[in-house]
Amino acid sequence: MLDTTALAELLFPHVTLTPADMEARFPVRELPEGAVVSRMAPSPTGFVHLGNLVQGLTSERMCHQSGGLLFLRVEDTDAKREVPGAVKTLIEGLKHYDINFDEGATIDGDAGNYGPYRQRQRVEIYHVYAKQLVLQGEAYPCFCTEEELADIHAKQEAEKANFGYFGKWAVWRDRSMEEIKEALDKGMPYVLRFRSTGSIENKIKFTDLIKGNLELTENDIDHVLLKSDGIPTYHFAHAVDDHLMRTTHVVRGDEWLPTLPFHLQLFRSLGFKPPKYLHIGPLMKMDGESKRKLSKRKDPELALTYYRAAGFPVQSVYEYLMTVLNSNFEDWRRANPDAPVDSFKFSHKKMNPAGSLFDEAKLRDVSKNVISRMSAERVYDEVVSFAKDYDEALYAHLTADPDYAKSILAIGRGGKKPRKDFAVWTDVKPYLDFFYDDWFTVTDAYPEQFRTADIKAALEGFKATFNEADDATVWFDKIKAVADSMGFASDMKAYKENPAAYGGSVADVSMFLRVAVTGRMNSPDMYSAMQILGKDRVFARIDAMLQKL
Repeated sequence: MLDTTALAELLFPHVTLTPADMEARFPVRELPEGAVVSRMAPSPTGFVHLGNLVQGLTSERMCHQSGGLLFLRVEDTDAKREVPGAVKTLIEGLKHYDINFDEGATIDGDAGNYGPYRQRQRVEIYHVYAKQLVLQGEAYPCFCTEEELADIHAKQEAEKANFGYFGKWAVWRDRSMEEIKEALDKGMPYVLRFRSTGSIENKIKFTDLIKGNLELTENDIDHVLLKSDGIPTYHFAHAVDDHLMRTTHVVRGDEWLPTLPFHLQLFRSLGFKPPKYLHIGPLMKMDGESKRKLSKRKDPELALTYYRAAGFPVQSVYEYLMTVLNSNFEDWRRANPDAPVDSFKFSHKKMNPAGSLFDEAKLRDVSKNVISRMSAERVYDEVVSFAKDYDEALYAHLTADPDYAKSILAIGRGGKKPRKDFAVWTDVKPYLDFFYDDWFTVTDAYPEQFRTADIKAALEGFKATFNEADDATVWFDKIKAVADSMGFASDMKAYKENPAAYGGSVADVSMFLRVAVTGRMNSPDMYSAMQILGKDRVFARIDAMLQKL
């Protein structure tokens, strides 16, 4: 029988602290009954994706609606995959999308009493529990080389056996103390493995808060707990951290479901109560007639940087993801068009266990609604912020005269039916470019069925009666009078009843003016546009058109 106490001292002579010391260092949090404590725990690989945001949003809502807290833990145990500057990119990306953490890793260090929040800085903590598992006989050193492991894999493949380090393939599982000492004396590197007592003949029952009741095959693999450099694997580190940081709920992608039996074994062996798990289905998209998972390689829309560069407001992405995550959000938004999104009661029970379909067209529709409810001041601030990074010319024009820019962006805002001109901030420039003389150009031609003489008559007639002091009603009445004077119908109902009786309608006269003043067939409200441009510029553009005709 192996002396586990002697083995523990042999492997971890430097570890003098105990699990009891760790419990004292990281006490149970004092929070209200039912408060959720959750975390985002991404790897610093430099790629922050939509799935991170979905998980973060789910965790954030559950935590903050319950009076709990959300923390950020950086899982940097895989040094080979770490990208320089990735932690900063990660933190800034999540902050941009309003995933606000109560504690955890920050760009400047750590904030909170349960750190360090970077796993590579917590090695001494993991070693306390690694030693404890060895003491309990539930972990052992394995000195297999890469070549030996490859040989085991090849033999399993030849025998059509399951892959992994288990059963007869776990060649270091039951070695004697003498053999272990001999290997250590030779300086052979080793990993620390978990001694699994599971069998693939057994099933475990488990209730996931999204997936419901599950039946999973028990884990029989002796997984690695500590790598040869003493750094823990994700599996071991997350079990220790989630306990000591007092995590109540773990939100993660359902690609982690196959490892859940091992994780539950770990919690049991460590003497920890496991957190509640929520495994989120993948984000999918239509590819022809079939659905497939969003792919980092194929789909640029998976990266969060895509939405920022495309000009989607944070609130639009946030609200769209709410429609993806909770099936009742759209009904709530229709009933509460002006309510802050935080007042919506998010529920994990409304999440689709199979995953959700990502639809960029739907995102754009949501975004139009979100932007339409913004004030002109907020639109201005957000567009300026976007343009500063992505459109220098637009930034220069908007900031040269903020009040002028805000007056343009105020057109059609407010009221029960606000205009929905923008889905993304890149829509703003083509919307307002005609308000700036250096950008103004006539892009639309007059329809060929109208006589040049009629177009000229309309433009000249309008100039003759235009007065900047007129309100919108008087202004339009004068356009109607111009239409009547030309034999065009000022009454649209009469025109529709007998169009052959007229040369055109007041709508056509308005179009003649619109093209001359804005350069296009479609534009923001013409009365408001003329008020902002002013009489001199309106007349200058009309005169330029008259010269061209």
